[in-house]
Amino acid sequence: MDKTRQAALKAAYRQQAPALGIIALQHLPSGRTLLDRSRNAPGALNRHRFELALGTHRNVRLLADWRRDGAAAFRLAIIDTVKLPDDPAFDAQAELDALLALHREQALAQGQLLY
Repeated sequence: MDKTRQAALKAAYRQQAPALGIIALQHLPSGRTLLDRSRNAPGALNRHRFELALGTHRNVRLLADWRRDGAAAFRLAIIDTVKLPDDPAFDAQAELDALLALHREQALAQGQLLY
């Protein structure tokens, strides 16, 4: 690949908006899950992973499970995403809030434990 094509691809990648979405951190032995929303879902997963590894995560019960069972006992994933429409009036935060509420409702209806 020539340098100009590579530079154009890098520039296009940098201009992409990060994925808006819902993330889940599931403790596999207990099935308990933390659901969260973010305007940058991959970044939020990295932040949670980093805070857990550092021992500074704000969810005390999740942190205790992480310390006791380790990273191998968890599944971290982006479970849903929101595509940004071209409409400038689109309220992404409201959409994320509604989607998070929906996922929480579904999890509770299935008897899943939440942090």
